[in-house]
Amino acid sequence: MMKKFYTTMLALAVPLLMMAQGWPSQYQGVMLQGFYWDSFDDTQWTKLESQADELAQYFTLVWIPQSGKCNDNGGNSMGYDDYYWFDQNSTFGTEAQLRSLITTFKAKGIGTIADVVINHRNTSGWVTFPKETYKGVTYQLLPSDICADDDNGKTKAWAEANGFSLSTNNDTGEGWDGMRDLDHKSKNVQDNVKVYLDFLLNDLGYTGFRYDMVKGFAATYLGTYNKDANPTFSVGEYWDGNKSTVENWINSTKVNGTVYSAAFDFPFRYTVRDAINNKDWSKLSNTSVMADAGYRRYAVTFIENHDTEKRSNSPQDPIVRDTIAANAYLLAMPGTPCVFFKHWKDCKNDIANMINVRQFAGIHNESGYTSYASTNTHYAVVSKGANCDLLCVVGDVTKYTPTDRWILVTEGYHYRYYLPNSANTVWISLASGTYNGEQQATLTAVTRDDAQIVYTTDGTDPTASSTKVASGSKVTIPVGTTTLKAGLLIGGAVSGIQSRTYNVIDFKPYNIDIYVNTDEVGWSSVNFWTWGGDGSHSPKNSDWPGDKVSTTVSADGKNWYKNTYTINSPEDCVNFVFSTGSGSPQTVDINEIKATTYFEISTATEGGKNLVNIVKTGIEEIQYANDTPRDDAIYDLQGRRVTHPTRGIYIQGGKKIIYY
Repeated sequence: MMKKFYTTMLALAVPLLMMAQGWPSQYQGVMLQGFYWDSFDDTQWTKLESQADELAQYFTLVWIPQSGKCNDNGGNSMGYDDYYWFDQNSTFGTEAQLRSLITTFKAKGIGTIADVVINHRNTSGWVTFPKETYKGVTYQLLPSDICADDDNGKTKAWAEANGFSLSTNNDTGEGWDGMRDLDHKSKNVQDNVKVYLDFLLNDLGYTGFRYDMVKGFAATYLGTYNKDANPTFSVGEYWDGNKSTVENWINSTKVNGTVYSAAFDFPFRYTVRDAINNKDWSKLSNTSVMADAGYRRYAVTFIENHDTEKRSNSPQDPIVRDTIAANAYLLAMPGTPCVFFKHWKDCKNDIANMINVRQFAGIHNESGYTSYASTNTHYAVVSKGANCDLLCVVGDVTKYTPTDRWILVTEGYHYRYYLPNSANTVWISLASGTYNGEQQATLTAVTRDDAQIVYTTDGTDPTASSTKVASGSKVTIPVGTTTLKAGLLIGGAVSGIQSRTYNVIDFKPYNIDIYVNTDEVGWSSVNFWTWGGDGSHSPKNSDWPGDKVSTTVSADGKNWYKNTYTINSPEDCVNFVFSTGSGSPQTVDINEIKATTYFEISTATEGGKNLVNIVKTGIEEIQYANDTPRDDAIYDLQGRRVTHPTRGIYIQGGKKIIYY
């Protein structure tokens, strides 16, 4: 009955989504920020697409980096120095790969959110924007589309000295000296932006927009752009900790009295940060957009993002402890939660379980909630979902004992989730997903009735004759693929069935050796700069250019510099840059190495960096292929099918092949 009710609610929500302005009402989805700073390896379009089946179980929206090409000079870019708008070949992949990602996501029920950077734009020289032709029409911003007060007047001084004229209008928002601030009063700017947004939505297939740095231009223009483009989802990065200021910005996106954008709830984020940093969970009661019933529909809540996360020793503002409890609070509350990619990777089972509970209860962006306990040691809150209530306790959870109405369904460090005993379902503690090694799933009866649990592991619905266990029993999930279904057996009938699917592999950590030959370039020493994978591969010398490697071995008549690394999981890998002396010259990035490999550094360069040739690996009988897939299915070294292989070692047609 609960599953049928949930499906009905989704069906009723479809007209709401179609009519949505700014952000849908009573929206039950969860968003993922599908990247972090410098996540060039981890969040390539092909990599994100390969995770579509898993992501679709938990996320209805995935926000990806700005996808346009940022320069003609090579090198990595996160997209915030946007140069081209209609050339969608970026550091994260080609336009074809982007289109494939968006199409695959859409087929799985995931909407892709574009990162839209229109406050400013990159130039060649000081004031020259590129010409681009789209559908036979040429588009170009002009020097006269640059705000008169750009760069505190420096741009105007340069322009006048070199025969150019800027706009006569000053910036309608806060200025930024990094690139040219666009004059949104300009009809040419407006025309270019409107075609660009239409291209993103109706050509590339994006579902909605995340607008970057919206403090940089008046919100009324964003409202006008959205009214014209009509995205279902729009969220602005109005970076401000004051609730009233953020709400004023939301109001300012109105056109003819209609709000046209949500906003990231920075006040919510700072409330969570302050509660954790001050070891005072009562601060969760502080104000935020989510806490305001009149605005929570437009609150996109979050714990961390690419700007606040810890990056090297830069002065960011990360939450460095209790991040899992912070996510528990985030996912129990109204608003639309946006989970940070690193948190998802690091705490996948916890966060997946939280989202499962949220989905079951039907918590949406306008749900009401009541605080049951607010102390410095713990905080307890009940959110009212479309299907049932959800009780979340964070902090010292041992300090709070709920009434008999509540049944614990999932817990972890400093958090617990409870459902009411009226939910009449079975809760399975282990979320669907891929795991390494045999697992255990605990079955809990969430009911006030005297009930047994019945379950199957072959994908069929349990019946009265299926295996029977008491609440709290554990089911072993073996290596292989298993679909576990469990339900309540009450009065001879089975109800409240829940289902989970597991792919359990048997992986053992192993060592790889990396060999580097420098005969062609004549380097007398080699430094290894390493990163990526599970985070355990950083160089011992944390300063560039990393570890100087002096161990050498002879093989095939050549001298090789050698170092050893441990691959700790199926997803683990090591990325390299090789260099000499003070770090210059250096090689291009070498990504996702999982096997013993012999590299020769070439005199050929790309973007001023030496190219590297793979001449031999520790896996025998390897063939080489270009990046055009053959008819045979392609699998990675763990036996998982791969649709779009990136550079690396794969199995195809029964043979091991390197795609390069």
